Amino acid sequence: MFQLGIVPFMYTLYGSEVSLYTGKLRAYLRYKQLPFNEVLSTVGVYKKTILPKTGVAFIPVVKTPDGEYLQDTARIIDHLEMLHSERSVVPIGAKQRLVSELFALWGDEWLVIPAMHYRWNKDNFPFIYQEFGRVVSPNSPAFIRAYFGKKLAKKFSGFVPVLGITEHSIPTIENWYENTVLHHLNKHFADHDYLLGGRPCIGDFGLMGPLYAHLYRDPAPGNLMKRIAPNVAAWVERMNQACVTSADYVEHDEIPDTLLPLLKDMFEQQWPVLNSTATALSAWRRSHPKERFIPRSLGEHSFTMGNISEKRFISSFHQYKQQRVLDTYQKISDENNAQLAAFLVEIGGLEHMQMTVEDPVTVEDNKLIFA
Repeated sequence: MFQLGIVPFMYTLYGSEVSLYTGKLRAYLRYKQLPFNEVLSTVGVYKKTILPKTGVAFIPVVKTPDGEYLQDTARIIDHLEMLHSERSVVPIGAKQRLVSELFALWGDEWLVIPAMHYRWNKDNFPFIYQEFGRVVSPNSPAFIRAYFGKKLAKKFSGFVPVLGITEHSIPTIENWYENTVLHHLNKHFADHDYLLGGRPCIGDFGLMGPLYAHLYRDPAPGNLMKRIAPNVAAWVERMNQACVTSADYVEHDEIPDTLLPLLKDMFEQQWPVLNSTATALSAWRRSHPKERFIPRSLGEHSFTMGNISEKRFISSFHQYKQQRVLDTYQKISDENNAQLAAFLVEIGGLEHMQMTVEDPVTVEDNKLIFA
């Protein structure tokens, strides 16, 4: 075991197997080969540790060896990359760095739609009740866990409609997930171990959250993935390995052609929603000039998927994640701009990358504020 003086060098991961973002961070810690203990985030752990130490009720949380508590997977990974440069997950090339962040944003915020649909609208019970029951009463008999798990699951399943998952949109969501997302990822992972070649990037870990915790691990979507997209299932299993071999990214900063349909899809469907979110935050700021902290939800707006439109809640945190991508693009040196511009034109993203956020946000005490 690593040692810092006489104190064991050990991280603590507070999370759960059923949690989307815990799956992302667990895979990252394993790939980085950082020693960690995992603590199940029961109701008691929330009350005694997570809320007092972070001020918010979100997992995962990482406790560092020096006793600092970190929240939000994007910021946790940034922090740990600064401390542990070995086995870096940040590509050096300009295009690959940008694509990595695009996939991280897509996985974190957009693939939540099929993840929540396939968990709560498919036959995943009583498995889900047992999983959520462990959060409430981990040491109880199965029938008691199921009782409490069903009550807690009802709370989480209530988020499904606010994500725009309705009877009207479900057929399109399923068609998109199965025939676009899984189809193109399955083709890609037939030729590449990870998104950008022989080692995972931040984008891989962004995908890992929804594709593992909900869409691989839950029985109904897990069986679907293994049947129609076995290469994606194999990628999920590879991402969970503790001692995976690390090779290199694709040479010459190239982006595999198999990713281009998914990148085009991002800019067609997700980015109009992100832009609308930024507009909504600016309007909210003007109408709430004395408010310091920004609520996580700000009313609702429309989104389009395929040939249908539906309403969904406006997530203010989406703008924070969007800013990460825009900052990545804007920090790339001028010598790369011509090459990047041509690539972005090809995938329909140049105009989106050149947008200016009127009212940028930042994080203070794990809560959003205007910068």
